[in-house]
Amino acid sequence: MRIGELAARTGVSVRSLRYYEERGLLAAERGSGGQREYDEAAVARVERIQRMFAAGLNSETVGELLPCVHDADGTPNAAATPFLVDKLTAERERIDRALRDLHHTRDVLDAVLRAAGGDPA
Repeated sequence: MRIGELAARTGVSVRSLRYYEERGLLAAERGSGGQREYDEAAVARVERIQRMFAAGLNSETVGELLPCVHDADGTPNAAATPFLVDKLTAERERIDRALRDLHHTRDVLDAVLRAAGGDPA
């Protein structure tokens, strides 16, 4: 598929897809005329990249982590070695803190909604 179709299927801008390629996070074959061509696995890879960015990982860490997971399902592969353990442990702890902060903020919002007569759902 071409870059425009990948962008449409993933909800990611063409500009971002080009950035992912520049950073080595996403690979494309070049068709006749030099246009980028992506295989079906690129959809799952882009979605995984988006989730990692949404979790606060930077592109360097994403680039180190992606080779350690299968594109098809995100499960660890043979490249998942102890070399990343310290860095990924620190990232996990940071994400845990962020989740606690989000839960606390949601609880505050719920309390304000209840006090205002709203339904926090």
